[in-house]
Amino acid sequence: MDMSMAFLGAAIGAGLTALGVGFGIGKIGAAAMEGTARQPEAGGAIRTSMIIASALIEGIGFVALIVCLLIVLLK
Repeated sequence: MDMSMAFLGAAIGAGLTALGVGFGIGKIGAAAMEGTARQPEAGGAIRTSMIIASALIEGIGFVALIVCLLIVLLK
């Protein structure tokens, strides 16, 4: 039962991570679209900031996925 709980915990952790990353990147995209609509001449700077923020959020998602895999593989 101990190993099955590790698998369940890792699966729940990976799922919640994917949900959080998707929600975060969606919020960034929505804010970037709204900012570009309000001030079109700042589109390049907004796009650059959006890409950097999205990459940081993806990095957090990858770290969380690696932790979930380590839970399963090292158990």
